[in-house]
Amino acid sequence: MKFGFVGSFGTPAQHVALAREAEAHGWDGFFTWDAISMGSFGPTWDPFAVLASVAAVTERIMLGAMVFAVPRHRPWEFAQRALTVDHLSGGRLVLPVGVGVLDDQGYTSVDGQLTGLRERAELLDDVLGFLEQSWSGDPFTFDGKHIHVGEMVFPEPPVNGRIPVWPVGVWDAERPPVKNLRRTLRWDGIVAQIHSSMEEPGPAEIAALATWLGDHAEEPGKPFEVVTPGQLSGDREQDAELARARAEAGATWWIESWWDPETTTPETLLEKVRQGPPRHG
Repeated sequence: MKFGFVGSFGTPAQHVALAREAEAHGWDGFFTWDAISMGSFGPTWDPFAVLASVAAVTERIMLGAMVFAVPRHRPWEFAQRALTVDHLSGGRLVLPVGVGVLDDQGYTSVDGQLTGLRERAELLDDVLGFLEQSWSGDPFTFDGKHIHVGEMVFPEPPVNGRIPVWPVGVWDAERPPVKNLRRTLRWDGIVAQIHSSMEEPGPAEIAALATWLGDHAEEPGKPFEVVTPGQLSGDREQDAELARARAEAGATWWIESWWDPETTTPETLLEKVRQGPPRHG
């Protein structure tokens, strides 16, 4: 299992410093987040600017955001920014992606933004389709559900030919949301969430999800990441056991995520990142 750390609070400079500490203390990935205006939650920053700065001062760790609110972005600008960070980092960018949250006034306070869940999901598919075509290095046009673009070309492809995409996927054991889950299977991984719950997925849910994904994979044997958020306790033995249980259930990434503005500060994040990820065998 690999371990990532989310820089959920702090200034841009504190995010960059946190990422350097993450690399120095054995983490496998550093992630920022993507929003425009979240009211009292605190300041937000351009995720690609943060990741570009992090790319310049790190060498090993994967970089991304938890998660990119893709439907809010213009696809050609998103493609250019992702390509830039991909090249700055030597191919270390990953793209966890979702429909975004309506707590973000970047949706609800802007005329013309599509805010329905179905419409945002359609936009997500449009932008991802555009993104994939942009990686060819050849001129292309795009005709999606909501996005229509005349001829365009991005002559430089990503460092590794493509950038891994991890869509958010919601698990419901009683009624698996097939369309949502099949979207993840078309790409490179899933950021796992539990239906109608803010709780992190446990081993039982991860195992059931991993089994469903394996049974419905379009390309059996294709590398595929099962990405799960979590919070380590600080007890090394207990955390190693938690990580081991998730890994045995099928998770391939643990993303350390602290979002409570009442209890989480840049200083507590720095303390946690310096503890390093647990060893789980």
